[in-house]
Amino acid sequence: MKRAQIKSGRLATLVSMVLMTGLLQAEITETRFGKLSDGTPVKLFTLRNANGMVVKFTEYGATLTELHVPDANGKTANVTLGFDNLEQYLGRHPAFGCTIGRYANRIAGAKFELDGKLIEVTRNSGPNHIHGGRKHFGKVVWNGEVNSAQSVRFSYTAKDGEEGFPGELKVTLIVRLTDNNELQLSYFAQTSKPTVVNLTNHAYFNLSGSGNILDHELQLFAENYTIPGERLIPTGEIATVEGTLLDFRKPRAIGARIAQLYEDGPGGYDHNYVVDGAPGKRRRAARVSDPKSGRVMEVLTSEPAVQLYTLNGARTNIKGVGGVVYKRHAGLALETQHYPDSPNHPHFPSTVLRPDEPFISQTVFRFSNARAGSRTLD
Repeated sequence: MKRAQIKSGRLATLVSMVLMTGLLQAEITETRFGKLSDGTPVKLFTLRNANGMVVKFTEYGATLTELHVPDANGKTANVTLGFDNLEQYLGRHPAFGCTIGRYANRIAGAKFELDGKLIEVTRNSGPNHIHGGRKHFGKVVWNGEVNSAQSVRFSYTAKDGEEGFPGELKVTLIVRLTDNNELQLSYFAQTSKPTVVNLTNHAYFNLSGSGNILDHELQLFAENYTIPGERLIPTGEIATVEGTLLDFRKPRAIGARIAQLYEDGPGGYDHNYVVDGAPGKRRRAARVSDPKSGRVMEVLTSEPAVQLYTLNGARTNIKGVGGVVYKRHAGLALETQHYPDSPNHPHFPSTVLRPDEPFISQTVFRFSNARAGSRTLD
């Protein structure tokens, strides 16, 4: 399909697909979200499907800002944490909804060996590296454009040496909203030199639309996890979740045992789970349900792992979309990715990317609903 011409500075309907019912239509629209201090304009894309779902992504950080989903009674609410304006994203926040790269999660000592060479990257978490550095992919402006009737393409090129990583890296993220209520995130990357790549989206979800997620029921399709050591750097050991506070193989309220992690752990869940099944093939990683609204979210991914984070150390009174105040445990993140510190653990799935090997990854957030108040079934 030929791309429509964009008229910057005003609302422009880029794609409109009228369905047979004539009542609802899937469409993509563009608005001006703001501009940086140097005058760089930043766009916001809004995707709507035939069922009333609305997804908003901005070029700044290829960031998911809003996600409106109907509940069991057809009432729509925003189920992700974010902000109304660009200015708040430019400030300090827990990486709400942004695309993380070049390397998501942690690298011990901010260094690793690649092809016999010591690579040193930015230290931005004590002695370690986390989430791509001080100016990670969530803090740059991507180029956004309509890709199809239901998708938007975001692209960014990281320079050779950016945050210490070797190779010019060309990254593409395709965001697609289907009429089956699936938000599909497809990642592609190519490098000019051998490097390491680990991409994810850092969205926080709250299926109630407000309050906290302690009564949400979570099921993780993961028999094992990587044991975290000091500063949550993996020890290298992979262990079973059986008999631990991390066992979500059957649906369980997130808050049922979380208090036991406050003293000895990171103040809640912040753990890397090994997703069952073969990496590279899309499969179920998680299922979350909210007994109050009846909303259900399934997470499918081709990545080998998922990091569960329950917003443990959030500053109180962060004012988000529509004036909603986010406090501790206001949302949970399910970051599909490779294992933390993979470059320093040869027995972990490799994150090395070479010039002749394109990076391809996909994660899907699938939404449905059940009768409000019902429990999640195994």
